[in-house]
Amino acid sequence: MDSISKYEEEKEYYENLDKRTKEYKEYAAWKESHDSASEGLGDSIEKITEATGIKAAVKFVAGEDCGCDKRREALNKVFSYNKPECLTEDEYNYLSGFFSAERAVIGGLEKQQLLLIYNRVFRANKRMTSCSACIKNIYDRLKEYFEAYQ
Repeated sequence: MDSISKYEEEKEYYENLDKRTKEYKEYAAWKESHDSASEGLGDSIEKITEATGIKAAVKFVAGEDCGCDKRREALNKVFSYNKPECLTEDEYNYLSGFFSAERAVIGGLEKQQLLLIYNRVFRANKRMTSCSACIKNIYDRLKEYFEAYQ
C-alpha cells in the first residue's frame, strides 16, 4: 500500500496514536513534508524571501499588507507545480469500477466522466476529443494515480 493512501485513508488512526511511538513520528514526518510542499512558484519565492529576511524587511517598510499574499497566490495559480488533488469518494468508487472491468473501447459517457475527474484532480483544462492517444494519456495518468490509492 502506498504511504500516501495509507495515511490519507487512516488519518484519524494516526492522529490518535501516542505521540511517542515510532509509527506516529513517521506519520508526523510524512505530514510535515506533504503539507509544506510548495504548490507553485509563489510558495517557493515566499520560502526564499523568509529564509533570507527579505520578507521581514518588506513588511517593515511597506507594512503588514504589502501585497505579498496576493502575489504568491497569483504566481501559484499561473506557475503551479501541479500537485494533484485527492480523489473524492465518488470519484474513487467510479474509477474502481471502471478500472476493474476489461474493455476494448471507452464510450462517450465514460470519456466524459474520466475527463471531469482528470481535470479536477490534475487542475487541467482538457476538452473532449476523439484523439485516441490523448484519451490513452488521460486514462494512463488516472490509472497510475488511482493505483497509488491501492
